[in-house]
Amino acid sequence: MLLGPDDKQRFNDFVAACDYGDFMQAWEWGELKARTGWQAFRLALEDDGRIAAAVQLLKRSVPGLNRCLLYSPRGPLYDLDRPQLFDGLMAEIDALARQHGAMAYKMDPAVEADDKAYVAALGSHDFRPSPVADLAFGGTQPRYVMRVDVTPPEETIMAGFKSKWRYNVRLAERKGVEVIGDCPRESVEPFYHLLLETAERDRFKVRAKAYFYDIYDLFISCGMGSLFVAAVESEPVAGAITLAVGERAWYVYGASSNRHREKMPNHLLQWRMMCWAKQRGCRIYDMRGVAHQDNTESPLYGLNRFKEGFGARYVEYVGEWDRVYAPTWYRLFGLAEPVARKLRLLAARFRG
Repeated sequence: MLLGPDDKQRFNDFVAACDYGDFMQAWEWGELKARTGWQAFRLALEDDGRIAAAVQLLKRSVPGLNRCLLYSPRGPLYDLDRPQLFDGLMAEIDALARQHGAMAYKMDPAVEADDKAYVAALGSHDFRPSPVADLAFGGTQPRYVMRVDVTPPEETIMAGFKSKWRYNVRLAERKGVEVIGDCPRESVEPFYHLLLETAERDRFKVRAKAYFYDIYDLFISCGMGSLFVAAVESEPVAGAITLAVGERAWYVYGASSNRHREKMPNHLLQWRMMCWAKQRGCRIYDMRGVAHQDNTESPLYGLNRFKEGFGARYVEYVGEWDRVYAPTWYRLFGLAEPVARKLRLLAARFRG
């Protein structure tokens, strides 16, 4: 069944309760992506009037063609011990795909890679591993992540840090680094300037400023996240956006200045965000993308070392899978989409 606006809360409640629910399956993420050219659909199966399986689908239309791509970031969601729910949900997804002329349906759930039964279920529905252009993080969303268990007492969590990381957290405190959480909306502006500085230093692309205001309005303003800023003598030197759904929190965006790096603001910032996640009842603090653990030559491998220092556990997901409905169109789309993505990014920067 297709859900409507009146179902928003119960949909989010289901996402929050799911063992591998994710902020990208929250209703608000669909609203966010709707502001960047996607259309969101929420499908569900019910059991005795309660949601038993659900998925948020994002539709990207192909200009000039009566075709589209369907994508469920970190979905679909259901009880993995009841595989029949996946069968029923796929019937709903296939029907929506036919209705909208989908070339393919793409999925990348946060299910761990060693779940052989899940991979077998994907194969039984004619899913195939997606050809991933960017192997750094392993897919559109990170396939390889680092997660910290924040259920123990704070002193036990910090005891799990490497000694140098504990030292750096305390050094930052001694050097006068102040971390402010739950920053007001006007703090998006200095955070964005830090993000631009980080992007220039580390050579990656940044979304338009309006995107981060949208995240603030949709998630942070309603208590589903927080904007953190680390400052030295009132000068912002690092910042981060953390989102939370149910018992999980995610470090989603981070930025840092070239100034005062010797004061280790990023170490203290991460510690404060872990404490924030714990205090709101989360079990897991997800530090998100890293390189594959065996790819020590990756330019991203420094992220592995940094996040391991906080006692984070490396996790690999099943990755990105495609169910292709129109093979020829999808091949052509695969060739054209990288160019179109760059053009959309340039247009968003111009607007923002």
